[in-house]
Amino acid sequence: MSNHQIPPPESLDSFGSNIFPAEGTSHAARALAAVIATISWFAFVAQTDITFNRLLSHGGGLLDGLDRLSMYLTNLTILMGALCFTSLALSLKTPVSRFFRQPSVISAVVAYLTFVGIAYNLLLRQLWAPTGFRSLVNESLHTVVPLLAIVYWIFFVPVFQASLKKSLLWLVYPLGYLVITLWRGALSGFYPYPFINVSTLGYPRVILNSSLLFAGFLALMALFIVVNRSGKPAFLRK
Repeated sequence: MSNHQIPPPESLDSFGSNIFPAEGTSHAARALAAVIATISWFAFVAQTDITFNRLLSHGGGLLDGLDRLSMYLTNLTILMGALCFTSLALSLKTPVSRFFRQPSVISAVVAYLTFVGIAYNLLLRQLWAPTGFRSLVNESLHTVVPLLAIVYWIFFVPVFQASLKKSLLWLVYPLGYLVITLWRGALSGFYPYPFINVSTLGYPRVILNSSLLFAGFLALMALFIVVNRSGKPAFLRK
């Protein structure tokens, strides 16, 4: 796709339009989206069951399980990914589906999934070693879905015009998660990840850790934008 053929931002971000680069690849795109959606829903439902059973076995209630489930970035992001790729696979006409089929939104979701996968594999993998079914769920959450999402993004998401405003909107989700999680942690004393555990590290160290993670996400976001502008496969730029 040459520069003079790239549709204007209004067209690129209109609900659901131009989601597949060519009619000939739409079946492959839908099939891969369906695979990613299926694995994402499986992993999310399985993780939900594991979390609720663990809390219930320790005397907690359903609200406790929901609270704990929603404190992990992985769970929230995999749910977002499941909604996004379900929308891509089914092309529903609902507002949510149309929202998630925008190229800029797909790119943001894939960036979040990628960040979760990188952060887990670099910072958390060595902290525990799940086995059996829990290992399958864990790898689905942190490795399989992020990798497949990247493949989908490279081959099936058309090049879009990334304005500064749209790029800054990508930051709302990780920043919002951090602020809300620290607030909830201050109320409950529970922090889902050791590198943001204020109880053991204190706020200065947590702020430093968070700043480093945020810088890492900025670098990842910049990479996505650069690849979008200049590194897509040739058949997506014709």
